[in-house]
Amino acid sequence: MFGLGIIGLAIYAYTIYDVVISNFANETDKLIWLLIVVLVPFLGTVLWFVVGRAKRL
Repeated sequence: MFGLGIIGLAIYAYTIYDVVISNFANETDKLIWLLIVVLVPFLGTVLWFVVGRAKRL
């Protein structure tokens, strides 16, 4: 079970990193995505990979 926690944490950290380095049309979109990922970790991560990555420039 500990290994699954480490994998989940790594995916979560990568998601935050991916949002931060991504180019957006404006900084407000980046801030909104960052807040979604941080405040709602599991759902935010899934939404980022399904919806958010396609919306960036």
